[in-house]
Amino acid sequence: MRPRSGLSTCCALAFVVALAACGKGGKAQGGPGGSGAGQGDRPTPVTAEQVHLRPWNDTVQALGNVKARESITVSAKVSEIVQAVHFDSGDHVAAGASLITLSGKAQLAALAQAEATAKEAEQLLKRQTELAAQQLIARSALDTQRATRDATRARVEQMKADIGDREIRAPFAGVLGIRQVSPGSLITPGTPIATLDDTQRVYIDFPVPETLLARVAKGQSVTGTSAAYAGKRFEGQVSTVDARVDPATRAVTVRADFPNPDHLLRPGMLVQVTLLQPQRQALLIPEISVVQVGTDSYVFRVKPDNTVERADVEVGTRREGLAEIVEGLKVGDRVVVDGTGKLRVGGKVQVTAAAVVPAPAQTREADATAPVPAMQAPAGNGPAQAPAVDAPTQKNAGAGKGNANG
Repeated sequence: MRPRSGLSTCCALAFVVALAACGKGGKAQGGPGGSGAGQGDRPTPVTAEQVHLRPWNDTVQALGNVKARESITVSAKVSEIVQAVHFDSGDHVAAGASLITLSGKAQLAALAQAEATAKEAEQLLKRQTELAAQQLIARSALDTQRATRDATRARVEQMKADIGDREIRAPFAGVLGIRQVSPGSLITPGTPIATLDDTQRVYIDFPVPETLLARVAKGQSVTGTSAAYAGKRFEGQVSTVDARVDPATRAVTVRADFPNPDHLLRPGMLVQVTLLQPQRQALLIPEISVVQVGTDSYVFRVKPDNTVERADVEVGTRREGLAEIVEGLKVGDRVVVDGTGKLRVGGKVQVTAAAVVPAPAQTREADATAPVPAMQAPAGNGPAQAPAVDAPTQKNAGAGKGNANG
């Protein structure tokens, strides 16, 4: 029994020694000289930018439809057979150019008869005038013959107008659409022959919410882009604001006038329209520096001791990788641009490089002549989609969630 007791004592001592050795080893790894020393005190490398006032234009964005300045569907006034077609599809024609000649043989014969009757009435009136001068006929007979002569002249003019209806001409200069008739076709009033559009200048109609009606005025600059021409920007001006608000959509139709010398814009095209507001000064920061949590927006502000604090902000408009700060920051503050996902309030940061953010794209005012270079957000974080309507006090809560990734 004693040997077994001694063996138990030895095993217990060996277990205690092993525990002590493990404790010393763990302490050596986590101590000041171990591999994990000082990790909680290391500053986080970030990029930061100082907040400044920059030029800014609010915008109203909408989808608009292109309409020709003048547009008709060419048709005939009478029922007749097409004798000749003088155009091809897509032709540019001048005002007054002959497009279609209709058969008018019966009308030509009727015109010849009317002219012969008018000539006879004119000769008879001349003879009766001579007789009346000699008092050989009554003055009433002379008046009756004069009325007959006038009626025959009117008949001639009527027949000429009837024949003129057989010659269909372009009422204005423009481009013709696809030809719908051929020689020998029977057309009736209202039969479409071709479309005719004056596209040297075009209109673009687009809706604006009635809440923004006070911000729309004649002469404001408008830009448009089309999916058909990537990278092409069209410049125009507001020409008309509709007198009525649509009670169903609560929007007013705004018409902008666009020069179209190359005839790139065609009636019926869909164009993304941006209505530019007068330029103002605003606090702008890169959009990726705004952290969005639910409906709350905040940034990390760098304090003088290189620690960061949370600054709740109210975001106004967002465009082209920039966000307008309405409340929460002031000129001179430094905000973290890249690396926000690694930060905690009170943590130390090391500003490795200042974020270079050029001035925002200065879209022209109604009387501006030169744009300012566009401002791009730092690489690695895509800008959020621009809202349909930018308003100075609009709070965007949907964009920026992905900006927390450093």
